[in-house]
Amino acid sequence: MPDSPLLTVLSTALLAGETSVEAIVVRLRLTLDGRWRWLRSLAQRYVAAFDGQTRPRRRDVVEFLLRDRGFARARSRYFGELRAKRWLTESQQMQPVAAAAGWDVPAIESAGDLADWLGLYPGELQWFADLKGLGYKQNRPRLRHYRYRVLSKGYGNIRLIEAPKPRLKELQRQILARILEKIPPHPAVQGFLKGRSIKTFIAPHVGQHVVLRMDLRDFFPSISGARVQTFFRTVGYPESVADVLGGICTNTAPRDVFKAAGFDIDPARLRDARTLYARPHLPQGAPTSPALANLCAYRMDCRLVGLARSAGARYTRYADDLAFSGSEAFERSVERFSTHAAAISHEEGFAVNHRKTRIMRQGVRQHLAGLVANQKPNVMRTDFDRLKATLTNCVRHGPESQNRDGHAAFRAHLEGRVGFVESINPAKGKRLRDTFERIRWQ
Repeated sequence: MPDSPLLTVLSTALLAGETSVEAIVVRLRLTLDGRWRWLRSLAQRYVAAFDGQTRPRRRDVVEFLLRDRGFARARSRYFGELRAKRWLTESQQMQPVAAAAGWDVPAIESAGDLADWLGLYPGELQWFADLKGLGYKQNRPRLRHYRYRVLSKGYGNIRLIEAPKPRLKELQRQILARILEKIPPHPAVQGFLKGRSIKTFIAPHVGQHVVLRMDLRDFFPSISGARVQTFFRTVGYPESVADVLGGICTNTAPRDVFKAAGFDIDPARLRDARTLYARPHLPQGAPTSPALANLCAYRMDCRLVGLARSAGARYTRYADDLAFSGSEAFERSVERFSTHAAAISHEEGFAVNHRKTRIMRQGVRQHLAGLVANQKPNVMRTDFDRLKATLTNCVRHGPESQNRDGHAAFRAHLEGRVGFVESINPAKGKRLRDTFERIRWQ
């Protein structure tokens, strides 16, 4: 295209700073040689097209220019006279959406600023972000940023644990502490947040007439790298910064990692898993993934809260577990309600695992995330009895006889399980604690 430099300089001017019409007109006049009267109407149409939305990518702005009839007429009429007077060389400014304007996040306006903020050289920054997917294409495990472990889930499904190596994990922790934790999550979210827990997840549903439990399939890998980059642009970061932040927080898993599964995998399930994990996604194992998953699911949570209120129900979410509850009125419509909730989840990019959907009325055990919610929060009897038997056998036969899974810190493992029961049911927890204290540790 003969005037592609013109499109480049105009899109740079449109994206550079403040999004008011006056500011855009000033930038456009600084970049073009001449005071063209049609620039104001172009700026007005640009603001109308993108106002209140996520910060657009450069290709979206170029597409807007190519489709704009007023700009097409100006190019046709003044083609030989439209010349760039100067190129804007300053960094793009932060442009958060209205809801993000008050978030206390650091202003990072170029890839160079991001490298300095993370304490990296520019080349190192690009290597960790790996936007070209070199770690996926090359069969060189030592150069990869993640270690992989394949787990077998129920119904023949596969889960891939992607643990970042120490240097990348350090970068992700900085992004988590200084950016992601500064952004308020939805009030319905109860997982992976300070002050919220599995107890706060089930508390609104205790003693309710009916409880609906739903599960999202492949929660972390279903959140794509493009979606994460869009989120960072929503926060206000320029495209170059948002893309690199998204690259650091997402991963593309090499196909060969499934060869060392250690168990038989159904060929169809293996193909599905390879396809799912072969695109950039949130890795289960990265410290940034839980917070990003919660934030990327914000709109779904808003819609599900609205749906629940319209049906007289309550809603909470703990990672991929969705819980709804209500009175007799909600019970009468709960089957139809679950269909609407699944549709909303699908529209927001998440798939419901219908095999795990449960409608639990008062006459049966109402359980959420491994806890009973009928009258008060309580641990499931089978889990309590199993832990009690393990502790008793540790007293009688020694703890080594019960460490069948080979836990390196078996004492800490058992104490953590006892502490969890104490946090849910202090009376039952005390009985387990008394037994635990009688174990003789070498």
